[in-house]
Amino acid sequence: MATFNINGITISGNDIRVNGNKIFVDGSEVTPSKITNGIVEVRILDGTVQNITSDVSVTAQSVKGNVNAGGSVNCDCVGGSVSAGGSVKCGRIGGSVSAGGSIRHA
Repeated sequence: MATFNINGITISGNDIRVNGNKIFVDGSEVTPSKITNGIVEVRILDGTVQNITSDVSVTAQSVKGNVNAGGSVNCDCVGGSVSAGGSVKCGRIGGSVSAGGSIRHA
């Protein structure tokens, strides 16, 4: 289980899904009231998230499973696969990578 910050609110859980301006953690909606200009910022504070699915860009330290983003993906380590509508910049990736933009693997 990970602890993360979504637009200033600290939440714990395993799976994050961002759909438009709605945010779901482990299947329950946790949308904060402070979504400025349609921007949702998710920061992983501690632990490892299982999966992230988002229609916007994703930035995370460590994701145990898969990351699927409509925008770009910037992660330290992804245990599964990465699919992004934009570019991908990740350290270690355990699965496949698909990107609409460039792929940078450190």
